[in-house]
Amino acid sequence: MTDLAVRELPLFPLPDVVLFPQEVLPLHIFEHRYRMMLRTVLESDRRFGVVRWDPETKAMAQIGCCAEILQCQTEEDDRSNVITLGQQRFRVLDIVRQAPFIIGMVAWVEDEPTEEDMAPLAGEVQGALRDVVDLSAKLLGNTTTLPDDLPDLPRELSFWVGGHLGGAVADQQQQLLEMTSTADRLQLEFELLDHTRRQLAARTVIQDTFKDLEA
Repeated sequence: MTDLAVRELPLFPLPDVVLFPQEVLPLHIFEHRYRMMLRTVLESDRRFGVVRWDPETKAMAQIGCCAEILQCQTEEDDRSNVITLGQQRFRVLDIVRQAPFIIGMVAWVEDEPTEEDMAPLAGEVQGALRDVVDLSAKLLGNTTTLPDDLPDLPRELSFWVGGHLGGAVADQQQQLLEMTSTADRLQLEFELLDHTRRQLAARTVIQDTFKDLEA
């Protein structure tokens, strides 16, 4: 399929869920309107839009990410478990229809082209990410490691990090998704990871101190 600059797209608002390009998102489809949406999507190009729904403001984000259905298993009660993969980001230009499910008119969103060398910044993000994973593993007493196929390209790395940020950071994830500068996205991610790294390092010192006292 050739993507047009503007197209209609079924929309699936999800509370505090921010999907990034190339991120895998499993979903359980059980509401009647979204079962209808799923059937419609499977009969066309297997794509729909995932947009964050803010439970506090009762508002849907204007920037989301297109999800492509990779696998779908439908049960006897018509509920379905699907595996999706994030594709392009989009901006919601207008709501074309509200029922039985939401359809929006969307335009694709891309990062601004640049000749800036972002390899050093990407390296700093990778370093901070590894430190966070290592410190977390030490505190929890497990052997968590980063995947071997961590993206090397700055833009893809920035999306991967954005999609794997843990904790209550849905607002910051949405901000990262909406950015159209790879460098700005990497810089914010470095700041978030560095802050977490410092907190974990302090907790590690406290943990080691108590261990020494108990020895």
